[in-house]
Amino acid sequence: MSKPVPVTPARIARLWPLISGIGVLVLVAALAAVIFYRENNKPFGFELGWMGALVERRSDFWTHVAFVFNTLGGGVTATFIIPAGVAIVLVILRRRWAALYFLIATVLTGLVVQLLKHLLGRDRPTDILVTADVGSFPSGHSANAAILAAALGIILARWWVWAAGAVYTVLMMVSRTYLGAHWISDTIGGALVGLGVAVIVGAPFAEKLSHESPPKGHVHGVD
Repeated sequence: MSKPVPVTPARIARLWPLISGIGVLVLVAALAAVIFYRENNKPFGFELGWMGALVERRSDFWTHVAFVFNTLGGGVTATFIIPAGVAIVLVILRRRWAALYFLIATVLTGLVVQLLKHLLGRDRPTDILVTADVGSFPSGHSANAAILAAALGIILARWWVWAAGAVYTVLMMVSRTYLGAHWISDTIGGALVGLGVAVIVGAPFAEKLSHESPPKGHVHGVD
């Protein structure tokens, strides 16, 4: 009779992120279901009010700022340039497992976003200022910002990385509604997708990432 495999504290520690990430994606599915079955994908009242307020307060300055976020969070920049750049830097820093984790998490986030977009087919706001693909839920730009922020937070394990990433993600979410590309719930769904995927994919990589991570205050190549 084989002996049961002991449950070590390390295994338990890796299990909780996996459970948490799955829980986040369950929230995304629940939000998607509410949106889909509530008056055929129509926006909530507070989303209409928020969109109207933003449209009335648009200015050349803030529109240019929002266009910058539009470029950073989508298209070739977010799909290829930023992921490739981050991965290259991580490889240079001799963190090959971190680079692999980052690329896998980024690709999976994009796949989940596109799957949900095509399943729900939610209409975008009518006051949109940019060209966008099909499906408003979830926001791909918000998901890209969240996966970048969360993955780097997991890799670098520094509070200021998490803080900066959270600020960047929120600004991206606001910019998407400002440009009329998404409703608020779309941006929330996108951010949750990025966060959930980052945590789930990070769970099996946790041990490898911890072995690659230098002690605090240590710089690679400097003894």
